[in-house]
Amino acid sequence: MDVYHIWAGLKPGTKDMEFADAVHGYLGLLKGEGRIAGYRLTRRKLGLGHPNLPEWHITIDFDGMAQMDQAFGAVSARTDPVEGLHHAVNSKVEGVFFALYRDFPDSGRKTGEERF
Repeated sequence: MDVYHIWAGLKPGTKDMEFADAVHGYLGLLKGEGRIAGYRLTRRKLGLGHPNLPEWHITIDFDGMAQMDQAFGAVSARTDPVEGLHHAVNSKVEGVFFALYRDFPDSGRKTGEERF
């Protein structure tokens, strides 16, 4: 599983539930179309977290890089309904950070040799 991480803050005046609804609309569509394996929207709790990371965290699960490439292709085509839903999320955020992680060990790992 490859996991795409997105951290973001909300633009001033953006309501938290409007943002959450936009994320669920956008990523729910991609999930329903089989373009992503799953997703999760979380919010920092009790002020706990690294000070350089924004309050909101989204993870998007992909069954592999091929699925991720196909999903990014569908989004970058900028056609509706995906484009409108993507814009509904992007227009509400600022200070965005991205990262890509993978399950470890994954199916590509050859066991027996340890690296430090």
